[in-house]
Amino acid sequence: MKHLFTLFTLALMLCACNQANSSDPFVRVKEGHFVRNGKPYYYVGTNFWYGAILASEGQGGDRERLCRELDFMKEMGIDNLRILVGSDGERGVTTKVEPTLQEKPGVYNDTILAGLDFLLQEMGKRDMVAVLYLNNAWEWSGGYGFYLEHAGEGKAPRPNEDGYEAYMNFVAKYATCEKAHQLFYDYVKFILGRTNRYTGVKYIDDPAIMSWQIGNEPRAFSKEALPAFEKWLAEASALIRSIDPNHLVSVGSEGAWGCEGDFEAYERICSDKNVDYCNIHLWPFNWSWARKDHLVEDVDSSCIKAKDYIDRHLEICARIKKPLVMEEFGYPRDGFLFSKDTPTTGRDAFYKYTFSLVGDNAAKGGYFAGCNFWGWGGFANPAHNQWQVGDDYTGDPAQEDQGLNSVFATDTSTLKVVKAEVDRMAAIGK
Repeated sequence: MKHLFTLFTLALMLCACNQANSSDPFVRVKEGHFVRNGKPYYYVGTNFWYGAILASEGQGGDRERLCRELDFMKEMGIDNLRILVGSDGERGVTTKVEPTLQEKPGVYNDTILAGLDFLLQEMGKRDMVAVLYLNNAWEWSGGYGFYLEHAGEGKAPRPNEDGYEAYMNFVAKYATCEKAHQLFYDYVKFILGRTNRYTGVKYIDDPAIMSWQIGNEPRAFSKEALPAFEKWLAEASALIRSIDPNHLVSVGSEGAWGCEGDFEAYERICSDKNVDYCNIHLWPFNWSWARKDHLVEDVDSSCIKAKDYIDRHLEICARIKKPLVMEEFGYPRDGFLFSKDTPTTGRDAFYKYTFSLVGDNAAKGGYFAGCNFWGWGGFANPAHNQWQVGDDYTGDPAQEDQGLNSVFATDTSTLKVVKAEVDRMAAIGK
């Protein structure tokens, strides 16, 4: 009788455990694959970097548009949004996102914090999840340059004024600047320690967040700085993990392209015990795979190079047994024109091919788990090629031509390609 009672008790415990796993709303990694609510989680998401600003009630805020955008995406089956937590530094700087969240180290714009709270509340209502990135290697949201300036390294050059070479030479200091790192860590502690004012839920307990991401395209910016760069990423991921055991941690890397072409450095970074999954980006035009005046003609060659790049990273993921997400990929509109009326023949073809690589690998049980195309323009109507205060936010940040890589709600041919892959990935997860 005692033996039977013990077996019955164990059965009840196993049943309770299975029920708990099946109702776990957080995205987890199990045996190299994403799991949510006890089921495999595969997805097609998008980049919605301006979500927290749009969700605010101050400058740039438009909660009516925000909800309309979220409803549109959700109806399409897009439930994974990669979002900038906030911009850093002073306002009124050409090619930089504003309004800023962190005006000075430790000085925060509460309007944007309220926007982030509201955004997470609305995403939670729709069963959507956010990948929130905390830093940026590039000038358009402050990031590296902001922290270096306040660490006493001088004024950061602006690429639109001084050129990207001058900018990259300056931010190459970040990998070894301990004071800049500490300022960033203070920011991480503040953001992860917050409680949502609308829901009353601590950020660390909110299933509307899928992952904390260290930064957008973090780079060493020199081969010599790679060891220090790897050390910083390890420290940052360990800090995030120590504060928040519920959410995944990711780097936000472009892949080997963001590691000075060093695939071994990328593998070491992704192998860290506190990094839960791997990221890559794909930018055929930015990486000189496609020419401005031959965008349609260069799609095929871009696809060949994209496959090779993806395959090399999938080999790494297979060795370290971690999922891969292609979190940025984009292609300009035909003719390198920015009007919403411009065809997207080249983009549609590139999207269709890269989507097929993700879906084919996932369907075979590989490590490709999802992708986030760049970027969501939705219902925006760009007023100028160069973003100005008061203009609608698009998928293109302030340093880029507005409409260059944005996917608008009127881009029916692109959305048809997206929807087909959304449905395919959802079917794979069933």
